[in-house]
Amino acid sequence: MNQDFEQAKQQFVEGLRCFEAGRYEQADEHFRSSLALLPGRPSTLTNLAATRLKLQRPQEALEIVEQALAAAPDDVDAWALRGMALVALQRQGDALEAFDRALAIDPSLAPAWSNRGAILKDMHRIPEAIVSFEKAIALGADPEVNGWLLASLTGARAPVVAPSRYVERLFDDYADSFDDHLVSVLRYQAHVALVAGLPHIAGRRHARALDLGCGTGLCGPLLQPLAGRIDGVDLSGRMLDKARTRGVYDELAQADVVQYLQSTAGRYDLVVAADVFIYIGDLDAVFAGVHRVMDAGVFCFSVEALDDGRDFALRSSQRYAHSEGYLRALAKRHGFDVAQVLQRTLREDQREPITGLLVYLTIG
Repeated sequence: MNQDFEQAKQQFVEGLRCFEAGRYEQADEHFRSSLALLPGRPSTLTNLAATRLKLQRPQEALEIVEQALAAAPDDVDAWALRGMALVALQRQGDALEAFDRALAIDPSLAPAWSNRGAILKDMHRIPEAIVSFEKAIALGADPEVNGWLLASLTGARAPVVAPSRYVERLFDDYADSFDDHLVSVLRYQAHVALVAGLPHIAGRRHARALDLGCGTGLCGPLLQPLAGRIDGVDLSGRMLDKARTRGVYDELAQADVVQYLQSTAGRYDLVVAADVFIYIGDLDAVFAGVHRVMDAGVFCFSVEALDDGRDFALRSSQRYAHSEGYLRALAKRHGFDVAQVLQRTLREDQREPITGLLVYLTIG
């Protein structure tokens, strides 16, 4: 029995090491081996559940964490994990109950307050969401990310760009289901409409295209008939892994789009950004960067439309919207000519159409 315990402990420790290193498949194997030697151990079950979440298997994570809670009903980590699994399964009400249960056990659990705020925001319970984000920050949760989420609800002291950690984590977690959710659920069509307008602007095949914020590469196959070479850049490594499987990109870089534009040696005659600037409010550095990598060609992009007199604004959806006047002023400042601005429905949000602008600029 002691030998089984020691072997189970070694497997558990190795599982933790693999988890921390991001080797989730290996972590899963070690935790399962540990449980085979020492069945029903709550701490091993919760770590296995956390691993299944990282592997994008939330239903399995939920089933495992419920085994842990059956053995240890007051395990605060298990309740928090249950909430995270339920969020991934889009069971928001049940997830809220799980986070509330975790906070009843330990009110100082900052991540639970943050997750609670996100759920309440989606449920349109804005005052409660604000309180949750404020508590999360007070208890030590990431001030940049939670401050940005809070600003999206209050409008106060809104940063001019989404935190890179937030965007990278969001899309790393979203990578496996991104295409299906975006196209089938949100009825996303900005990439198709944006690329469809290009032949009318340039009237020729481009030598080298850059897909800014390329994500899983939805634009790549659409750009292939229009460009001899296509490069892509995105913050999310997991999204880039998906884009790589399409086989249409010559080079893919994991980087912040502004930093890439400021440092790359590449030259382009087509730069495309579909549904990217919803995470960047102040676009001045983007325009400067695109100007840097282009001698002549087309810069086209989509934005959510703003018509309240402001240049740009962070909305409660955690997305930025931009005014046409602001975009035209930026184009003039950075040496671009406005070829065309079209108003289109970009996608749906909770079954409401989101109106956006398709903008085509030329230079040289």
